[in-house]
Amino acid sequence: MNLAPTTTPAEPMVVNCVAYDAQGRRMPPIEFEQISDVLQQPDTFLWVGLHEPSEELLVKLQEEFGLHDLAVEDAHNAHQRPKIESYGESLFIALHTAQEVHCKIEFGETHVFLGARYMVTVRHGASLSYKPVRARCEREPELLALGPSYTLYAVFDYIVDNFLPIVSAFKEELAQLERDIFAHDFKRTTVLRLYELKKELVTLRLAISPMQDILNQLMRFYPNLIREDVRPYFRDVYDHVVRVKEASDTMSEMVNSAMTVNLAMVSVGQNEVVKRLAGWAALLAVPTLVASWYGMNFVHMPELGGEYNYFAIIVFTICASSGLYLWLRRSHWL
Repeated sequence: MNLAPTTTPAEPMVVNCVAYDAQGRRMPPIEFEQISDVLQQPDTFLWVGLHEPSEELLVKLQEEFGLHDLAVEDAHNAHQRPKIESYGESLFIALHTAQEVHCKIEFGETHVFLGARYMVTVRHGASLSYKPVRARCEREPELLALGPSYTLYAVFDYIVDNFLPIVSAFKEELAQLERDIFAHDFKRTTVLRLYELKKELVTLRLAISPMQDILNQLMRFYPNLIREDVRPYFRDVYDHVVRVKEASDTMSEMVNSAMTVNLAMVSVGQNEVVKRLAGWAALLAVPTLVASWYGMNFVHMPELGGEYNYFAIIVFTICASSGLYLWLRRSHWL
């Protein structure tokens, strides 16, 4: 997986650190070091956004929220498989993200720490900022009042929605490749792009398939962290995940079929070339046979003494070659 950064190096590691009250209203800005102080206030929760944090920053994060050592270690390492793990009163969730960068699909990761009164998102690689998600949630304070479980749903929904245009782009590219396959000219780049598309679809499936299990757990378990009112929202995201997975599975099968058809078309084209070469070889065999026959240096050969025999042989050769040419054309060998 390519975790190429898509943001400028100047982006801060602490993208946002916001506290909300019981009504879902945004509280005055706080510093990172004030997190533990805010957590002491009743009926409040925090949403912290980090981008490729350093080890020192993760240590501070662990101290402020009391996170498990293994979860913090996983968040520091960008190459994690999609998973959900429970550590006492908190969850650690690793998700894969995708976006289009310079006309190419890049994949990244988002790691989430979820507690009863906080959610922390840690972005790595090709992962869009969750600023639009935060803005949408803040426009609906009655839903934001549901707490961190609702913000977790919003992040999930945003990640899955970003897969949909990528799936559409894959469909358009596959349609174009299919047209190239049935074109008269064979292009080596078509085979290479089919292989690249196959790899991207496999990576997409590896990113989206584990989300089904993660969402299933969020819909059924962790009652102390996931509110009952939020579970229907996760079911909606689950439906979108199923759509993306089914589309990727279908396209993967179509790519396999396209690669098979492409090889078959190449074989058919080669057979047509061989047929035409064989036809022309057979056509040239008639005058070659006659010329080689009468080119032998024997004295007593038939038809050597006649006055018009030379012209008769020419006419015979032309007629035999023309007849063979017409027969080969009718048989689609020429």
